[in-house]
Amino acid sequence: MLQVKNIQCHYDGEPVIDDISFHVNEGDICTLLGPSGCGKTTALRAIAGFQPVRRGEILLGDSLLSQPGFSLDPELRKVGMVFQDYALFPHLTVKQNICFGLRKKTGGEQNRIVQQLLELVRLNGVEERYPHELSGGQQQRVALARALAPAPKLLLLDEPFSNLDAELRKSLSLEVRDILKDYGISAILVTHDQEEAFAFSDHIGLLYHGALQQWDTPFNLYHEPANRLVAEFIGRGSFLPGVVSGHNSIQTELGDLHGNRAYPWPENSPVEVLLRPDDIVLSDFEGIEATIEKKVFNGGATLYRLALPTGSKVEALLPSHRDFQIGDSIAIEADVEHLIAFRQQDEAEHYHKA
Repeated sequence: MLQVKNIQCHYDGEPVIDDISFHVNEGDICTLLGPSGCGKTTALRAIAGFQPVRRGEILLGDSLLSQPGFSLDPELRKVGMVFQDYALFPHLTVKQNICFGLRKKTGGEQNRIVQQLLELVRLNGVEERYPHELSGGQQQRVALARALAPAPKLLLLDEPFSNLDAELRKSLSLEVRDILKDYGISAILVTHDQEEAFAFSDHIGLLYHGALQQWDTPFNLYHEPANRLVAEFIGRGSFLPGVVSGHNSIQTELGDLHGNRAYPWPENSPVEVLLRPDDIVLSDFEGIEATIEKKVFNGGATLYRLALPTGSKVEALLPSHRDFQIGDSIAIEADVEHLIAFRQQDEAEHYHKA
């Protein structure tokens, strides 16, 4: 439905995003994820029509939205937007805020749409209240209803939950996802919060320094990172040096790690293996001795930082009923169900054990 093709956008003469391409299917909820300053809001503004493109093009269905020298006016794009600060009019009631984009509709049509949307966002009975009489979560749902009122084909959400406390942020993001799925609209969220992106999205695009590193499902982004930068940014993990020891094995300090398909590199090639905290388990037999340097209790599990005999560091997420102490020595091994290896001289190459 939405096609972003090789777009480049500039700010003060310098490219902020460069050669970005992705596709959003009808009904899909997608996220642009990345650190501050990576270009994700610029990409969103380009789709909304607030940022010109210097190269490439943006299409929504069969309609051209942007290309060099042409930008369809924002109000003609059939694209809705929800902002970080809600942007509700404080002097207007909930109903009047939602009706703001419905001025060409009759009074009866406006009432019908308002009631339908208030039911959708679970805010029945608040239409005569003012924004200051609502909680932050309620205000955000009003902003969502207002954005949906003109029946856009695509909804853009620019860090809409960042002003909320952690628990409300988590619950509201899941609630908004359900609302968007019920409504059947495609949407793009901008966030720097990985957990939020994973829970919210059908597809995620990781932006870094203005470049789209990978556009993929949350599962593939975590388990099949396209390059080392993605592997470092997504989730937690440690890189352990090793060498290719056979057609499907890598020798590391934690032993010979075996894959289920052949590695593309010759034997003795230096590589680095990404180990997630859940890859490290307690050994019942002859494991590698590791010393606990740090621990973080997370309820059902405890995250440990471990020092190996060579000084290399790994993290392990272990059941919290085994309460090891800092300074303790424990026997560990790698239980790799999603082994990812990068050749040291070419970080773009990697290998997965599914």
